[in-house]
Amino acid sequence: MTKQGTQPQTSGKLWGGRFAEQTAASVEAFTESISYDWRLYRHDIMGSKAHARMLAKQGLISDEERDAIIAGLSEIEQEIDEGKFTFREELEDIHMNIEKALTDKIGAAGEKLHTARSRNDQVALDIRLYLRDEGVVLDQLLSEVQKGFTCLARTNLGAVMPGYTHLQRAQPVLLSHHLLAYMEMFGRDRERIADCMKRINIMPLGSAALAGTGLPIDREFVAKELGFPTVTANSMDTTADRDFAMELLFCLTTIQLHLSRMAEEFVLWSSKEFDFIRIGDKYCTGSSIMPQKKNPDIPELIRGKAGRVTGSLVSLLMTVKGLPLTYNRDLQEDKEPLFDALDTVKASLSITAELLANSDFDTERMKAATYGGFMTATDIADYLVKKNMPFRQAHGVVGKIVALCQERDIELIELRLDELQEFSDLIEEDIFDVLSVEGSVNSRVSIGGTSKLRVAEALERAEQQLGIV
Repeated sequence: MTKQGTQPQTSGKLWGGRFAEQTAASVEAFTESISYDWRLYRHDIMGSKAHARMLAKQGLISDEERDAIIAGLSEIEQEIDEGKFTFREELEDIHMNIEKALTDKIGAAGEKLHTARSRNDQVALDIRLYLRDEGVVLDQLLSEVQKGFTCLARTNLGAVMPGYTHLQRAQPVLLSHHLLAYMEMFGRDRERIADCMKRINIMPLGSAALAGTGLPIDREFVAKELGFPTVTANSMDTTADRDFAMELLFCLTTIQLHLSRMAEEFVLWSSKEFDFIRIGDKYCTGSSIMPQKKNPDIPELIRGKAGRVTGSLVSLLMTVKGLPLTYNRDLQEDKEPLFDALDTVKASLSITAELLANSDFDTERMKAATYGGFMTATDIADYLVKKNMPFRQAHGVVGKIVALCQERDIELIELRLDELQEFSDLIEEDIFDVLSVEGSVNSRVSIGGTSKLRVAEALERAEQQLGIV
């Protein structure tokens, strides 16, 4: 407590004018974010340089002060790049660490940099700039994964495999059709990221703490300097908003869920029960006790990380839930889940592209698996429908045929024509055209179907889209 008539002690903080006591070390440790937000340094410096140029243009600082600020910030950026910069926990975050270093370096001009801005709008700018760059990286990684699936689809065009519903053999499909399904999923992921970037790419600086500023700033100038097409419309919304971060986390979660579905199939397909795929040795590991084991650890970990990324989304959703306007310190909790989800998804996409390039399919084994399970039963129903039998009647007729096969432990194609005709006089010799696996596959000529004709068209479109020659 300060004794009456004595000068209050400064806390030593850049914001410490009204404080009489030093901040407790335990508080500094609890509230710091520099241990993880340091990665925003390039974007913090980029934003500060644009801000300084705007302040000089508006006559709020001199041209000499602007030049000193920009030169000082460039030196700090180089020091961080080279690992020569010491981040200080007591300075809390990336903004204060850089501002303090700048002031130490150039003196009073550095103290003018924070004119007409707050850390509330500054951090919003840093995150948006950072995520804008991450969006480009994500798109490139997703493209590489799409190329991996497309190349495998081209290599294996014509190979048949069982298609599954409820993980039970359902209908024969082309392996390439199955692989191109993932091409579509990751294509939607790219579209989602691109759409999310429209809402990230809006310039928040100039909102200050929450109410804007009375100083004559030029927000459009800063936006142009930083490549933003527009500025945010409401200062209170701007400093409270983390919608863009939640939206990107949803996009990341969807990507990881798509990866986990692929990973689950790779795990199943590499088991002896399926034996559909061979993953390269350098992308598997062994057992410490069972010498024969070759474990699909990479897809297992990709699958496992889906929970982690989903947790990041839920974490930020719960952080924002119920927060009153505008900025609250709770929002500091946005960065760790966001960074972790980005790191996890990028690593998963990168290793997936490698995994695809080092995996081969046992197409003979896949084809063999199409025999058994009465997978062409629907084709018989379609055959009868084409002969004007109502589908529900056709469904019942084929069900009885399947029951007979089960009773005799034979496949549909093993029945004689006269045996089939006992169920319907509409059945003729041409029934055997649709009972073969190849005939079944190639009959699926509807747009988006699995016939070789349609899959070849889809493959060509994918290759053109991805620039694969």
